[in-house]
This record gives sequence, C-alpha cells and structure tokens, in this order.
Amino acid sequence: MAEADNGAAAQAPQVRMRILGQYIRDMSFENNLARKPVEGEVTPDIQVQVALDAKKRPADNQYEVLSKYNVTSKNKATGETLFLLELEYVGIFLIENVPDEQMHPFLLIECPRMMFPFVRRIVADVTRDGGFPPLNLEVIDFIQLYRQTLAQRQAAAQASDAPKTLS
Repeated sequence: MAEADNGAAAQAPQVRMRILGQYIRDMSFENNLARKPVEGEVTPDIQVQVALDAKKRPADNQYEVLSKYNVTSKNKATGETLFLLELEYVGIFLIENVPDEQMHPFLLIECPRMMFPFVRRIVADVTRDGGFPPLNLEVIDFIQLYRQTLAQRQAAAQASDAPKTLS
C-alpha cells in the first residue's frame, strides 16, 4: 500500500513558478527635509503600507502581480513628514500546475515573497540617495497580509449586505 502511495505522489504534477520579468511601474520620493529643514532632534516614525493585486495575462499560465508600497517617515516629536516614498512594483510570472482554488493565495503570497528582496533593495537605495539613512524594510508576512485583506473584504461585504435603516 505504501508503494502505491509513493507512486501516486511521484506522478502528481510539480508546481512550477518562474519570474519572467520585474519592473517599477511607478515611483515617487518626496524629501520634505530638503524643502524645509526641521529644527531640533529628529526621531523618525516609519509607517509602511502594502497593497497587492494580481491578474491573468493573455498568454497561457502567465500572471501579473502588482505590489504597492507606501512608506511614510514622520518626526515623532512634531508629526512633520520627513519623507514619503510610493512604489508600485510589478512581477510577471509563469505559473504551472497550481490548482484553480489555490491560485489566488499563491499569487498574493508566493509571488510577492519572491519580489520582496528587490523591493527592499529599491527602498534602501532610494532613501539613501534621497539623503536619509538607507531604510531596510522588515520582512513582510504575506500570509498574514493575505488573511487581513480577506477579513477586510468579508467585513465590507457583510456591512453592505446589512439592512439599511432610514433616519
């Protein structure tokens, strides 16, 4: 019986993923310190927001995954914005042998995970070249991000389905 199980497992198609291309779709960096220097000691408070999207491309088994990063650094003491970085980074992937019901999480978890080292490098280079210490983004838990996004969508769907009352 164990031999039959091993044979079945060996014949299951192996998931294949290959990055066909990556590029910056859009990027903006605003250095507010260059325009208006901050007086006194500066203690940065950095906030990172991430949004993901994916779509099928016309070619077989090809998908486009978009990751949007919004990085804001503010002075903790005054709340003044030090810099703002907006980055849209796209990866084009060839993905084979992923079941349809698993494709959505695969695209929004595994693909961004593969692109993240490149995004991290871009953010570090841009912040350094913009006159700040290089910002090395913390590793992002894309599984948790996916779960949060699903929960937010479900909550929004439930709120729109709720009966409306007239005041």
